[in-house]
Amino acid sequence: MKQICVVGVGYVGLVTAACFADLGNRVVALDVDDKRVENLKKGIMPIYEPGLEELVKRNTKAGRLSFTTSYADALKGAEYAFIAVGTPSGVDGNADLKYVESAAKSIAENMTAPLVIINKSTVPIGTGDWVADIVKKAQPKPMDFAVVSCPEFLREGSAIGDFMSPHRNVIGSLDRDAADKVAQLHLPLRAPIVITDLRTAEMIKYASNAFLAAKISFINELADMCEAVGADVKEVAAGMGYDARIGRHFLDAGLGWGGSCFPKDVQALAYMAKERGLEPRILNEVMNINYGRRKEVTNHVKHMLGGDLTGKIIGLFGLAFKPNTDDMRDAPSIDIAADLIAAGAKVRGYDPVSMEVARPMLPEVDLCKDPYEVAKDADAVIVVTEWNEFKQVDLEKIKDSMKSPVVYDGRNIYDPTVMREMGFNYRAIGRGNHNN
Repeated sequence: MKQICVVGVGYVGLVTAACFADLGNRVVALDVDDKRVENLKKGIMPIYEPGLEELVKRNTKAGRLSFTTSYADALKGAEYAFIAVGTPSGVDGNADLKYVESAAKSIAENMTAPLVIINKSTVPIGTGDWVADIVKKAQPKPMDFAVVSCPEFLREGSAIGDFMSPHRNVIGSLDRDAADKVAQLHLPLRAPIVITDLRTAEMIKYASNAFLAAKISFINELADMCEAVGADVKEVAAGMGYDARIGRHFLDAGLGWGGSCFPKDVQALAYMAKERGLEPRILNEVMNINYGRRKEVTNHVKHMLGGDLTGKIIGLFGLAFKPNTDDMRDAPSIDIAADLIAAGAKVRGYDPVSMEVARPMLPEVDLCKDPYEVAKDADAVIVVTEWNEFKQVDLEKIKDSMKSPVVYDGRNIYDPTVMREMGFNYRAIGRGNHNN
């Protein structure tokens, strides 16, 4: 049984702590937020992630997982210390490392034995060297340690499965012994292990996320072309996806990406390029295409309603940036709601999970109890998040309750032929052979 400290109990930290505990390790998860730690001790989760609550409770009850606000307690007997804190975007697009810096200093000040310090947070290239300098300077007395980069590749909504069945684990360090120790931690996962240097490991994370973001932006730009020439982007994506060199994943046209990873990481990578005198042309266009998707929604809905949204009631099916999470960070719903309201519309919304998180972020949106309340007397409904609940609604009931049966399907979850036969004024994205 290894002893592990995990600093930070957000999306990455809490999943990492719970999964390592489930693999049989003793894990102490630390956070500086007293209320969050107290809630976790009571079994109250700070985030929604399928399967996480059961995993945390099971391992807490078994004594493998515990929570604290004390670095001294968390590091007592620890062989590994994971840093899994937030790295939000700064004003100019670079990653803000204040939480990483605070964690590194606190680890240095409280460690009492040799330690392997592992950056799990997504951090700019060179951060591992910087963390090593911080720890060295902050130690009350010299003590052996090594810094390792082990970036996470967890998708919100399927994070536990991604941790337990990863495509690969990337481990970077200048200390091969430390890298091997971290590799040993991951052996039970039976996945390929890539061992490299610190900076290469840090770059692998950014490069992976930027490439996936580029695939999404590419298919969205292609969707506009499909509209123009009368092709169906869903069938185009399916045909492309059979090519093993391309793959089907991340080729769903829609309202673009959001959340805490793609926007922040693409922006940070572009910032790093500019800082070194390079021009990140592809990255810039990836961002421009993505955010342009949101701006087009209001114009499409306005056109479907005759050119004016003043006083119109518009419903949003979904608020979180993707299904199976309550994460509202950089969610398309925020920009779409703001644009609709600016155009004079009254906006309603519903999400199966993120209502409480969304409430302070969407103060002018009337939050409803279910999709039927959203649709009642509405002039139009926009599908923003592709929750299964919206795929399975009673469409006849939705149509009959609306003031006008206008649906803008921002996630292409409905069959255009079926929707039109039912009497909807329906528009999807990139389905030029179906849209009017």
